[in-house]
Amino acid sequence: MSTAVQSTTAVETALEHSTLFRFATAGSVDDGKSTLVGRLLHDSKSVLADQLDAVARTSAERGFGGERGGLDLALLTDGLRAEREQGITIDVAYRYFATANRTFILADTPGHVQYTKNTVTGASTADAVVVLIDARKGVLEQTRRHLAVSRLLRVAHIIVAVNKIDLVDYSEAVFRDVEAQLKQAARELKVDEPAIIPVSALEGDNVVDRSAKTPWYNGPSLLETLEQLPALADLETDIEAFRFPVQTVIRPQGAVAPGLDAEGYRDYRGYAGQVAAGSIRVGDAVTVQPSGRETTVTGIDFAGQELVEAFAPQSVVLRLADDIDIARGDLLAEAGPAAALPQPTQDLYAALCWLSPKPLKEGSRLLIKHGSKTVQGLVRQVINKLDLSTFADQPASGLELNDIGTVHIRLAAPLPVDNYVNFRRTGAFLVIDPSDGNTLAAGLVESDHLELAAREDERYDI
Repeated sequence: MSTAVQSTTAVETALEHSTLFRFATAGSVDDGKSTLVGRLLHDSKSVLADQLDAVARTSAERGFGGERGGLDLALLTDGLRAEREQGITIDVAYRYFATANRTFILADTPGHVQYTKNTVTGASTADAVVVLIDARKGVLEQTRRHLAVSRLLRVAHIIVAVNKIDLVDYSEAVFRDVEAQLKQAARELKVDEPAIIPVSALEGDNVVDRSAKTPWYNGPSLLETLEQLPALADLETDIEAFRFPVQTVIRPQGAVAPGLDAEGYRDYRGYAGQVAAGSIRVGDAVTVQPSGRETTVTGIDFAGQELVEAFAPQSVVLRLADDIDIARGDLLAEAGPAAALPQPTQDLYAALCWLSPKPLKEGSRLLIKHGSKTVQGLVRQVINKLDLSTFADQPASGLELNDIGTVHIRLAAPLPVDNYVNFRRTGAFLVIDPSDGNTLAAGLVESDHLELAAREDERYDI
C-alpha cells in the first residue's frame, strides 16, 4: 500500500475551477427540442465537419426546407432510425460540448407523454431544465407536468424557451401572453419565476446570439444564460453534510493484485463507495446507519494513493478506527445530533412520479432501491395526487402513468433515508416491479412526513 499522502490542493483547485454544467430539455412533442439542441451545437461550433456533411446530405435527400433548403439540425441528436423516420425523439440523447466559458453535458429528452420517464431521467441529474413551449400553443398540460417534475426533483434552475417565435412574426404580444401564463403557473407551483426567452431554434434567434428581430427583448440569449448560472454543486458545497453509501467492503486478506505487497494488505479493511454529499477528512467522526454506531475515519484511499480529504462526487475507500459490522447498503454520515442524521425507518412517506402503464394500487408489493440496498415494500396508502390543472393535491386511491402523488410505503427492513429537500441523492429512491425488474417510479422522501415515520412502531412481515 502506498504511504504517500496526497494533498487535496489539486483536487480542490480543479473543483473550484470546474465549469461543468448539466442541463436537460423538456417540452411537448414537436416543440422543437432536438432542433434547439442541434442549433446550440451548430452555432457554438461544436459539430464536427463530417457530422455536418452527413446532416446536410440527409436534409437534402428529404427535401428539408423546400426549395430554400437548409439543415435539419434535429438529426444531430435523433440518432435512432425510428426517431428519424417518425421525426420524434424516443430516448434520451446525451451530448457534450464546450464554449470558451463553460463545459456542458446536455440531455435531449422525448416530448411524448408516454416517454415522461425519460424526461425524469434526464432532469434528475441536471443543474437546469430548459422547458420548450411552442409560441403558437402556449402553456399545455405537458408543460405543467414538466414544471411540476422539475420542482419535485428540485432542479436548481428552470429556463423556458418560447420557441417558434418566427412563426408568429416575432410578435411581442404573443410572447407577453405566454410569459403571463408561465408566471401564473410559477405562482401556483410556489416556485421562483423562470427565465423566459423568446427563441427560434430553426432560425437561430436568441439561441447562441441575441437576435435583432426581437428588439423588445433585452435579456441574454439561451447560451448566455446557461453560461452564467451557478451549478448545483457550487450551490450545495457549503451546506451539505457528509453522506457515503457503502457500495462494497474490501477485505483482501492477502489476496491482492500482482505487484502489490500481500503482507501490507493482510489486515486491510476498507469501505468503498462514492461521496454522495459533503466532504470527509481523516480524523473526522462518522455515524454508521442504520446501526447508529460511531467511529472515526483513519484513512482515505483513492487509486492506490492516500488522501487527507475527499469531496462529493469522488469515489474512494474509507478506513475506519473500529471493526464495526458494516455491509453493502449501509450509510456513513457525518456524526452529530440525531436530528441531523439520516433517519432509519420502515415507514417511507414519499412523493412518487409514477412512470409505468401498470397502475399503482394500495396493497401493491414493490421493491425499493435506495443507494445500493434493495428491500421489499408494501403500499399502505396513496395519500394524494397532484392535479396538474391547479397544482393542488387531490385525494386519490391509486396512481396512473405520469401521475405525481404522495404515498406511504411499509418496508421489510429499515432504510437510512434523508429528506430530499436537503439531500438529493440519499433522499431519492427507485420503485421496482418485483415480477420483471422494471422501474415503476422515481421516489423522493418528503420532509413533512419524516417525523411521522419516526413515530411508526408497527412490526409485521411483508
